[in-house]
Amino acid sequence: MKNLALHWKILIGMALGIIFGFVMNNIDGGKGFVTDWIKPFGTIFINLLKLIAVPLILASLIKGISDLKDISKIKKMGFRTIGIYLSTTIVAVIIGLGIVNLVKPGTGMSIDTISKIKEKYATSSGVTDKLTKAGAQNDAGPLQALVDIFPSNIFKAFTDASMLQIIFFALFVGISLLLISEKKAKPLVDFFDSLNEMVMKMVDLIMLFAPYAVFALLANVIIAFDDTEILVKLLSYALCVLGGLLLMITFYLTLVSIYTKKSPIWFLKQISPAQLLAFSTSSSAATLPVTMERVEEHLGVDKEVSGFVLPVGATVNMDGTSLYQGIAAVFIMQVLWPEGLTLSNQLVIIGTSVLASIGSAAVPSAGIVMLVIVLETIGFPAEFLPIGIALIFAVDRPLDMCRTVVNVTGDATVSMLVAKSLGKLKENPQPKNWDDNYDKVK
Repeated sequence: MKNLALHWKILIGMALGIIFGFVMNNIDGGKGFVTDWIKPFGTIFINLLKLIAVPLILASLIKGISDLKDISKIKKMGFRTIGIYLSTTIVAVIIGLGIVNLVKPGTGMSIDTISKIKEKYATSSGVTDKLTKAGAQNDAGPLQALVDIFPSNIFKAFTDASMLQIIFFALFVGISLLLISEKKAKPLVDFFDSLNEMVMKMVDLIMLFAPYAVFALLANVIIAFDDTEILVKLLSYALCVLGGLLLMITFYLTLVSIYTKKSPIWFLKQISPAQLLAFSTSSSAATLPVTMERVEEHLGVDKEVSGFVLPVGATVNMDGTSLYQGIAAVFIMQVLWPEGLTLSNQLVIIGTSVLASIGSAAVPSAGIVMLVIVLETIGFPAEFLPIGIALIFAVDRPLDMCRTVVNVTGDATVSMLVAKSLGKLKENPQPKNWDDNYDKVK
């Protein structure tokens, strides 16, 4: 077991967690046991990943920008990164709309099923909370998203984990370091370089706990499903989303194979621990430290590139979420508002989904909030909104887990593409282990 590759250990933990969850679901007091005694270990793991996410973004971005030595390189890397991210997001939405229009999962749903879903979920706290958040976001001015990038208090941004604000601050510091003399900048650059190395070592240590953590996370997810009948009724819709996500993964592997000349199997093997954690946590932000470690040390992307591309991607690149929004919006319209399925509305869905993905928080179920905004943009009847969100709410968590995998895979793919285009992709990366320096200090 000790010599087993990390991704196999995580897979074993996931499988045992799922089995344990199903067993405890059928035992009196089993759900309470998992909630009280198993779930906390998954929560601790996620908290540890979130703990190091902010210092990692800060250190890697500042170090990466200051190492470029040329402000024009920042512009080149920035335009390429945003351009590729937007392009892959558009592809994702188009794939989603193509599948849902071909399969039409919403056309065969019975009135009884709709009534049952409405009764169970339409007035639930989960649905009403998402509608409230979407309403608050919609009420903001057209340039509020731009205003929110610029922090008035960086320590508050750290506390709130406001990724875009932290990225802006790190870029600001990095560029400012380039504009002062190298002698004056060196102490601070060396500090952030050391901080980055330390945080990456923290990632290695935290990952020792990963197989046990995903066991706890998956067991808790399984006990949350208490109505398998509704899940079966929504199977056609869920399969559409999963099929689209698989096509998106295939698209990424094709890009990696053609442009970087790397084996798709090799790519999946190197990035798989980050993918499995993304599946378990449903959070791109929580997975970011692991994604950075895998991309830098295992895929060979230079820190200058990964330090910029991955934090930005965790915030603005939500291909899986965008694909899901396209499918979910059309599915809800097929069930409740078929007359709204016009070409113009579907074109609006493409545009709105792309823009919404940029502002989508890298946390579980944020996609539903963005979906409400997408539906309201095309004039979806307000009285149907609670029912529409209730339709997909029952299967949102497992699908959220899957689309987070796509989000993380997309970030890793784009980082490789950008690194290759800038000559910053290493041919033979040398991964570091948690105990590389252990013999000297034990």
